[in-house]
Amino acid sequence: MLELLTATGLALAAGLNAWIPLVLLGALDRFTGLVELPPGWTWLANEWVLLILVVLLVVEFLADKVPGLDTVNDVVQTVVRPTAGGIAFGSGLGATTVAVTDPETFFATQQWVPIAVGVALALLVHLLKAGARPILNAATAGVAAPIASTAEDAGSVLIVVAAVLAPILVLLAIAAAVAATVWLLRRRRRRRAVAAPDAST
Repeated sequence: MLELLTATGLALAAGLNAWIPLVLLGALDRFTGLVELPPGWTWLANEWVLLILVVLLVVEFLADKVPGLDTVNDVVQTVVRPTAGGIAFGSGLGATTVAVTDPETFFATQQWVPIAVGVALALLVHLLKAGARPILNAATAGVAAPIASTAEDAGSVLIVVAAVLAPILVLLAIAAAVAATVWLLRRRRRRRAVAAPDAST
């Protein structure tokens, strides 16, 4: 159960920022005893992989703080964040990367399932983030973009830390994701209700 919560937390964190959970997983495995990556995922702790991930993290960190550019970044990240979520979830559950060496075995043995679950979780959070950001930007003339982005990055870090040190706290992240979904759906319904009378006049 705790392993599942850890994997879930890592995937949710990837939905907010693709690179934070991967960098933290690799760094914690390489420099501490808090994480021991499964054999198929030890490449995350490679110094060159970590360097590349840190560079990508810096690029996204900066791009996501600029109004307008953050929306472009979210479009690009529609592929990247779910992919990172699949990797993070898979590493959290100890799945192996036989997809590279033996795709037939990968699908026959259901080893793709953890990856798919991670992709779905990260995609859900990403869509919430990408859907909420234009609303915030429009309501605040872009002033909220760096604040919201910083909060999302901090949230991603906190979720990863919770997933590694106290997986039960991941339940709070799940509750927050559900609450955000409800808020976003209600907000969209209100906007459509306001727009409908205007369109009929």
